[in-house]
This record gives sequence, structure tokens and C-alpha cells, in this order.
Amino acid sequence: MVRVAVPLHVTRETARPREGRAVRLSGPTMGVSWTLQALAPSGLGDEAIREAVQGACDRVVAQMSDWEPESDLSRFNVAPAGTWVAIPPEFATVARAALDLAEASGGAFDPGLGDLVRLWGFGPAGPVDEPPGAADLAAARAGWRDLRLEDGRLLQPGGVRLDLSGIAKGYGVDLAAEALTALGVRDYLLEIGGELRGGGVKANGEPWWVQVERPPEARLDEPPVLIALHELSVATSGDWRRTFTAQGRRYSHTLHPLHRAPVAEPPAAVTVLHEGCMQADALCTALTVLGPDAEAFAARRDVAALFLWRTPDGFEERMTPAFQRLLA
Repeated sequence: MVRVAVPLHVTRETARPREGRAVRLSGPTMGVSWTLQALAPSGLGDEAIREAVQGACDRVVAQMSDWEPESDLSRFNVAPAGTWVAIPPEFATVARAALDLAEASGGAFDPGLGDLVRLWGFGPAGPVDEPPGAADLAAARAGWRDLRLEDGRLLQPGGVRLDLSGIAKGYGVDLAAEALTALGVRDYLLEIGGELRGGGVKANGEPWWVQVERPPEARLDEPPVLIALHELSVATSGDWRRTFTAQGRRYSHTLHPLHRAPVAEPPAAVTVLHEGCMQADALCTALTVLGPDAEAFAARRDVAALFLWRTPDGFEERMTPAFQRLLA
């Protein structure tokens, strides 16, 4: 038995099966991989499709990767204080979305935590053997409030290191989806490292089915949720991913901007459905940081979110009204 979540607005044009040949492609990006299932129009070869998706992913890396020393983001991070740094349009789109969510969430989503990300071992320098000291954490320049974005230029207030890992991967999915649409590929399921976006339907008219992720050890009375990913994106954050253990304690990879440390009691998992994968990706991070206030925040903003909480008695599932409305 399963529960099924379906989009509320489905048109005849987007939900009817179209002719095309089945395509399955993949490639490396952002330290993970992208995968594509699609129906390609006749005459459109695999190489053109691969180049479109890989090219979109490569643009995101070249502009927004902290792991690439020549990226636009790395160039901004080392700019002198008071410098207005010109950034490409894609970078500006992501920066604007990040700053808007930072404002809306009271800083729960913060793109200015690059120094802290490195101190905690989640950046390019790699993992750490023990938590950073209080003096190093206090000295780190962090925070989004002094950042300014105007006319395609971003102000470096001095010593702020951007980290867009909580939003750029989702944007990469959106950008690759746009590239597919430009080629005439309208029926697809695209994934980058667990963030997914679906367009159109399969050849048999069925939607692209995706099951909501749960922690491996989760045992629930509620059946799994299958999402009809039709003109929708889905992202999931979980406290079982990218953790490290030091001095007998397990640390999450999601940092709390106020505490300058990994979130102490995050939801075990947060799944967000949204038309845009960039928004779904970023909202997962914000809701993880908000913790006990996350459900109220998501409900106020009509975000379709599914939460899984660890309790003394096991796991507890809760969902927002927007998510409940999607259950068929």
C-alpha cells in the first residue's frame, strides 16, 4: 500500500503521451551526478541532449562552485572589502533567490556561511577530525545581511565567503530542464544528486513516479508516499547524510547561522514539493534550520512540505496543509 501525491493543476497538453524515443543519460557534476530519463523527438540525438544538460551543469559549477578556485563565486570570495563584483545572470538569479529567502526566513537560510562551512569540514578543504574551537568560530566572518545585489553586481562587504551549496544544485536542475525544453524535450525526469524535476509524462501516459525518501532506519505505520512528478520538483534534506562523528557525537552538515554550529536537533527528513527545484532545494535547508518553527513557517507560506521527526518513541510524520492537498 502507498499514498499518492499528485499535482493540483494538470492540463491535457502536458499530461498526454507524446511520440519519441526513450533516452537514458547521465554525467558527472557538483561532486555527484546527473541522470536523465526522457522522450526525445525524432532526429534529436543523444549527444545533443547530453551536451545541453552537461553544459547547464558546467555553467553552474563555473559560476557558483566554492570548490573551483576560478569560479565567479571564488572570485567574489577573495575580492577586497567594498568591491562591487560583476556576476553572470545565472549567478545573479541564484543570489537574489538566496537573499530573498534569507530575509523571509529570518536568516535560517544564509548564503554567507562559507567560512563556517570550511571550519566544520564541509567545504573544499575536506572533513575535520574534531569540532572547531570557540575562538575560531567567533572570528569567522559570516552572515548575509551586509550583502547587496544591484544591476548584476554583488557587493563584497569584506571577508564574507558565499556558500550556495543549499540552492545551486536545485538551480542546476532547473537550468538543465530549460535547456531540454529549448531542444523540444518536454517529457523528462531529471535528477542531480537527489534533487528531481519532472516534465510531461512517460510514453505510456503515466507520470514520473518518485518515492519520498526516508532514513534507512525509519519504521513508520504510514505507507510510503509516491509523487507524480508532473511539472513539479522535489528535494529532500536528511540528518543521516553527510554527517561526521567527533568525540562521540554525530554532527549534521546543515549549519545553524545563529549558533555557528550544525543544527542540534534537525528534522530527520524534510521533503519539499515546488514548481522550481531551486526553491525546493533552498526551502529544505531553511526548514531544517528552523526546526520546531519550520512547520508554522511552511504553512504560512503555503509550502508543500513533509516532515519526519525523531521522537523517544520512534519516528513521527507530519505534513503541511499544502502537502495534504496533494494526496489523492
